Amino acid sequence: MGDAAGAADPAPRGKECLKLPMFHNIQPAILERMKYLEEIDRRDRTDGTPRLARMRQIPPETGRFLALLAAASPAGSWLEIGTSAGYSTMWLALACAETHRRLTTFELLPEKIALARETIRLCGLENLVELVEGDAREKLGGFPRVAFCFLDAEKEIYSDCYDAVVPNLVAGGILAADNAVSHGAALGPMLEKVMADARVDSVIVPIGKGVLVSRKV
Repeated sequence: MGDAAGAADPAPRGKECLKLPMFHNIQPAILERMKYLEEIDRRDRTDGTPRLARMRQIPPETGRFLALLAAASPAGSWLEIGTSAGYSTMWLALACAETHRRLTTFELLPEKIALARETIRLCGLENLVELVEGDAREKLGGFPRVAFCFLDAEKEIYSDCYDAVVPNLVAGGILAADNAVSHGAALGPMLEKVMADARVDSVIVPIGKGVLVSRKV
């Protein structure tokens, strides 16, 4: 009995007791904003809201998946192309807080920029997220060492963004692109190009609307 008791691991102390997985420690302000944007997204899909004005955001399961991918990425910059109202940004910000990183996110449409800035402010993400206004394609060259990039923008610019980001991915760096299944027909030529690209290992993950995941070799 004495030997067995002595062999037991000591109880964790200090900060180890306070450490929680990132999905078990989401701040109330973030949960509230997520719920708010989810409700708008559901409404947009049924009430005739014009396509460009819709949230068109990822589902929660895709957000969790992206946060896990980002948290496991190597050292380097984190990018998001297509902020919209900041829903996916919040999921990635969880990974930022977990790994002490920062996210640079790009949005072009003024009305979405206003919503995204509101999301960042309400959720207290100013120290984790930088929102950049304008066409990401004009700015991606300023990030020479990219560890993680999430692409969720207009489908006609996917190929351009891929071509701009992949050369700057660090070894082990990840590019994830949404809608690989839901918009498979529109993205067909781009997906074929990616699957044939010897610089990356790629797979389409059937989660949410389908996520293309490419890892730089």
